Parts: sequence; structure tokens; C-alpha cells
Amino acid sequence: MVPQAPRQEFAGAAVIASPGPLADDLRSLPDRDLPGRTDPTVAELTGVIGGPVGRHALIGRTRFLTPLRVILLLAVVFLALGWSTKAACLQQAPNGPDGALGLDWSGSRQYTALCYSDTVPLYGAERLDEGAFPYKKSWQETAGDGSVQQRYMEYPVLAGLYQYGSMKVAKAWDAISWLPGALQVVLYFNVVALGLSLAWLVTVWATVLLAGRRVWDAALVAVSPLVVVHAFTNFDPLATAFAAGGLLGWARRRPVLAGVLLGLGGATKMYPLMLLGPLLVLCLRAGRIRSWWQAVAGATAAWVVVNLPIALLFPDGWREFFRLNSERGADPDSIYNVITSFTGWRGFDGPLGAGESPTNLNAVSLVLFAAACLGIGYLALTAARRPRVAQLCFLVIAAFLLTNKVWSPQYSLWLVPLAVLALPHRRILLAWMTIDALVWVPRMYYYLGVQNKGLPEQWFTATVVVRDLAVLVLCALVIRQIRRPELDLVRGGGVDDPVGGVLDGAPDRQPGWLPSWLRPREGHGARAWSEAPAIR
Repeated sequence: MVPQAPRQEFAGAAVIASPGPLADDLRSLPDRDLPGRTDPTVAELTGVIGGPVGRHALIGRTRFLTPLRVILLLAVVFLALGWSTKAACLQQAPNGPDGALGLDWSGSRQYTALCYSDTVPLYGAERLDEGAFPYKKSWQETAGDGSVQQRYMEYPVLAGLYQYGSMKVAKAWDAISWLPGALQVVLYFNVVALGLSLAWLVTVWATVLLAGRRVWDAALVAVSPLVVVHAFTNFDPLATAFAAGGLLGWARRRPVLAGVLLGLGGATKMYPLMLLGPLLVLCLRAGRIRSWWQAVAGATAAWVVVNLPIALLFPDGWREFFRLNSERGADPDSIYNVITSFTGWRGFDGPLGAGESPTNLNAVSLVLFAAACLGIGYLALTAARRPRVAQLCFLVIAAFLLTNKVWSPQYSLWLVPLAVLALPHRRILLAWMTIDALVWVPRMYYYLGVQNKGLPEQWFTATVVVRDLAVLVLCALVIRQIRRPELDLVRGGGVDDPVGGVLDGAPDRQPGWLPSWLRPREGHGARAWSEAPAIR
């Protein structure tokens, strides 16, 4: 006689659980969301493989093709597509002295083929082709106005050391005669791309674990159009891996590990450190501030351990990242440049000379971001039900990108895992990702120049406006679900916060010094979560 599957009750909804232990140990809850049944778009797509999963399927019993493995395989496919979009910029031609082979970027190939990647020109620009150690090596660079500047590696320490390590591997490969050969810069790009691919797979893996019962939501991270366009545009997948790993450490109630990973992420790109802000507000509301301090201690220690040796040995090179970010003007993708593009406005600082910092622009962008963070903090403290970690993290990073003077196109990768965890509405997210990825096309043709049959600036900046509006729509939907948690798909079946860690299911215990206007509204502040009916 075959034993019957145990019947379990979740928030008033009967759910059939698989008998025996689940092969999937990745939060394989009995009420796992099955998009083939619940999402019309996914249900149509499943027709390719035979249709949605059947009513009597034993969910979670597959021993090989588990959701995690399927999603990682999808990620590999899309990373391969991403490499192929950059391959046109790796073509070589006899265009060097005496017919020596060199990269074939003739006819502005990097723009017309949409294959531009920062990693290729940086190999020479950062003097990596000379085998130079970042932050120690300096060079003279002539600015557009004829002034000469002393330059160093312009990236944070871990990103710079990653480039240095990739260069060493590429040169070692090139020195071995029996290995397949190519230009050193091509070998360097492929080494960099391999490491970035592994970092993005870590991002996907961590997002799968953070998704809880909605494990298939993480597939959007694997198949995002932004991966195809920007996975290898710069070094940002390294930062997303640390950020996602930090959130996973927090979710697993290991705040020190979470802090260490976020600190390492901050030594790669600064944005992972911003995730400590939402954790502070939520820990303050739940009375779990000790865990937050542990995370801050871990982040500080990790950041200092990585940065201090470089700062002591090569202080000028170490400061270069901060100097450039202070002196940098409004990026083409920033809202400030959009306004200039359409109105002719000369900016908050007007024309600047060589080495001058846009002081007013820096102050305005900082004040706007601080104001947005205060608004997000107010929302988190006063919402009737404590928001989820991913919701606040998404809002903070989106606010930073929208108010910052720089939004390099690959920065949008920062939002992908956070958006999937914060707002798992597949069609909405795919629409935003597609819009954001398509901004790359007019950007490249704007850089080509009108004289070379490129696009006028306003064609590009108009698409930036559409992208910004799409991100604002996502923010509005996240805020709406914070205010109306019964609309939050993640919280179906009585779930509180899969990323919450010590916050998950914890009651609110605001400190006594918190004023009444910063306390939850509607009299529900004493409970962090409710026995809400399952959301299907």
C-alpha cells in the first residue's frame, strides 16, 4: 500500500506536500509557487516542453533537474549570449606596425556592432598591458583643454586587483606556446568574462536561495535581457555577487558574514554598503539592532582589511577613485544630463575648468538621495506591517541611481536581483528589463556621432527618460505593496520575509525614544506579520 501524502494547512488553504524528504533543499516548501499554473505568460511558454506541471506531480522530488540547476543552466545560456554580443569587438586585423595584428575597431565597430565593453580599452588605458600593478603605476594624461593630469587606476581596490589578476592570467596563457593564441587583450577579456560569469552565477544561486517558496522567480535573474547586454560591459557582476551573498548571509541569520560580504562588495563597487541602510531601519523597528551592529562590524573590518594596505602603500593611487568621482560631471544617462539635453541648461555649476569639481551638482545629488532615504525610512517605520528587506533594498538602490550624477548603463544590473525579490511580477519586470537593455542601442549610436550617421543626443536621452519612468513605476508598485501587504505575492501562505533573517517573523519592538509619528499606523505595530490568507 502506497502511503498518502500528508495533508498540511497553510493559512486556511489545503496544500498537498510531497511524501518523504525533498530532493531540493533550497527552501522547497510544500506550497512552492508554480508559475506554469499561476502565470498565464509562463503557462503559454511551457507549451514548448509539454505544458504546465500536472495536478498530481510530486513537486520537489526531482533528483537531478532541480529548480536551482535548471535556473543555473538558463543563466549559462544567457551569459553565452552576452559573450556573443561582445565578440564583434574581439576581431583582429593586420592594422599594426608592419602589418602586426591588432583589434579591428575600424569604422567605429564598437558602436555600430553594439559590442563595446570597458574591459577592452581599459587594458591599455590602465597600463595593464605593461604588466603594471594598479595604484602603484601612474601616467600622464592630457585632458581635452590641454592640461596634464597624473592618473592612476580608477577603480575601487577589489575591482582593480581583479583586473590585475586577470591580466596576469592572460599574460601567462600567452607565454605558453602550445596553448591557442590570440591578442593579449582578447585573452584578457575572455579571462575577465569567465570570472564575471562565475560571479553572476553566484548572484543567481544566492537569489534562488533567497526566493523562498517562489524559487522560479529567480529565473528572471538568469534570463534577464540586461545580462545579455551588460554582463561583460564592466565589472559589476562582482559586486552583485557580494551583495546577493551578503543578503543570503543575513537571511541565514549570520550577520557578521553578511557584513563581511557587503564590505567586500563595497571594496568592489560602493553600492553593496548601501544595503546596510535598510537593515538599520528594519532592525530598529524590530528591536534587533545588535544584529545590525554585528553586520556593520563585519563590513567595516572587511573593507578596511582590503583597502588599508593599498591606502598605506600607494595613497595617491588609492585616492584616485574618490577623486574622479568627485570631479566627474553629469553622466549621459543621468537625469541632470537629460534636462540639459532638452533645455540647454548649463547645469548647477556652469562650465568647469580642468580639475574643477561640480560642487553644486555633488551637493544636490547627495541631498536628493538623502531625502529619498529619509522618505524610505519613514515608510518603513510607519507602515502597518514591517516591509521586507528586499523591498527596502530595491527602493534605496533605485533612489541612488535616479538621483546620482552617474548612471553607467551596467549599473542597472544592481537592480535585477533586488527587483525580482522585491516585486515578483514577471511581465512587469521583463518589460522594465527590456526597456533598460534597449537603451544601449541609442546610446551607442549617439556615441557614434551624427557626422558618422549616428543619432542625435535627444533620441538617446528620450529613451533614458522612458527607462527612468519604468524604474519609478517599479518603485511605486513596491511602495503600494508595502502599504497594502495583502497584495504582496511573496507573503502568500503566511510567509513573512524570506530575506529577513533575524527579522523574519519577529514582532516589532520599537525603542522607547522613537516619537509617535515614526511608529506604525493603524494600530498594528505590535505585530511584524499576520496570518494572511494565501495569495494565489
